[in-house]
Amino acid sequence: MSADTRPIDAETRATSDDHHALRLWLRLYACTSLVESRVRRRLQTRFGTTLPRFDLMAQLDRSPQGLRMSELSSRLMVTGGNVTGLTDSLEAEGLVVRESDGSDRRALRVKLTREGRRAFRTMAAEHERWIAEVFAGLSAREARSLAERLHTLKQHILDNVPLDERGRQ
Repeated sequence: MSADTRPIDAETRATSDDHHALRLWLRLYACTSLVESRVRRRLQTRFGTTLPRFDLMAQLDRSPQGLRMSELSSRLMVTGGNVTGLTDSLEAEGLVVRESDGSDRRALRVKLTREGRRAFRTMAAEHERWIAEVFAGLSAREARSLAERLHTLKQHILDNVPLDERGRQ
């Protein structure tokens, strides 16, 4: 693809006059957006589902005892209303179930059903292949180095940016 027919993304807004940190941020954002777009399209095409539904199911797969709605909201960094809507549709399809929380009868825990776990694990296996495919252009050494550098950046942000400026944690 020639330079003049490439899709416009966040990074194309940057110029050599912009601060290097801004150019780096826009590159990170562009890469994240490209990967996320690909995953969203493939989840829709292959499984007829959305990334938010996949993410909710992933959280439940990691927590077989289930999670309270508020925990899901916090982990997914979305509103309770968003979690309720996702849970309603997944429950209608028989992929999750709401159960009363033993420690607080007013609270509900959401769990994957047997069918939900099976469906999620099928999606997760393909998702992992898609991600590996996206990063196949990096050698193992390059991937490790990039992961280490991003870890350093993430730790700096966590250590130096006030919690109220980081969004929901």
